[in-house]
Amino acid sequence: MPYLRTHNLEKKFDGVHAVDHLSVTFEAGKITSIVGPNGSGKSTLINTLTGMIPVDGGAVIIADTTHLTKVVPHQVPLYGMTRTFQDVKLFEQMPVLDNVLVVLTERNIVSALFEKHGTYHLERAEEVLKRVGLWEKRNELAKNLSYGQRKLLEIARVLGMLHGAPGEIELIFFDEPFAGLFPEMVKTVISVMKELRDKGKAVVLVEHNMDIIRELSDHLYVLDAGKLLADGKPLEVLARKDVIEAYLGE
Repeated sequence: MPYLRTHNLEKKFDGVHAVDHLSVTFEAGKITSIVGPNGSGKSTLINTLTGMIPVDGGAVIIADTTHLTKVVPHQVPLYGMTRTFQDVKLFEQMPVLDNVLVVLTERNIVSALFEKHGTYHLERAEEVLKRVGLWEKRNELAKNLSYGQRKLLEIARVLGMLHGAPGEIELIFFDEPFAGLFPEMVKTVISVMKELRDKGKAVVLVEHNMDIIRELSDHLYVLDAGKLLADGKPLEVLARKDVIEAYLGE
């Protein structure tokens, strides 16, 4: 069942299309991957869908009930969506545990800092930090974590939002979550994404590692210069000559 669809979505920079009348569908209970050469519009697409940059045209349809021509960032959780970033965004001066507690409680950081954290919130924070292997780092400031640990903390925050956001999170965008991770960390993130799919969530993955794409993807979109070049089952799509020429450079 589609959770989010775009219809002729459009984004231009200085008159050049970064997203060129793009229509894609992200389904519940599936991992949909997006690949393409650098500059193909992958991250721009996610940024428009999460309100980080404005849409220039087209529409976003959520759960076949909400029709948007504009996405406002602070309303994204209300639409049932959350995301990770290529450039990890954390509260640097706060401990690891507090970074998770913030998303488990109030969306407003000031309110969250002064909220008395109940047993449920603390247990949930412990659960998600143990899930990504960061419980032992719970009292460490986020700024002191390694690059890979920072990515894992961002994923822990996403897992926390599944129960902490107003309403249920149904779609998660992962923007290059595996870059810079050690093999054991990669295994952890892969298992987290599979669990989200098994729970019926719509998972959207932007990734360059084709082995990971083949392992995880239920459906694959290939972008080139902001346009849809190909889509379908990963093994079939990646075997296409035009995809190999555009993306793999062969």
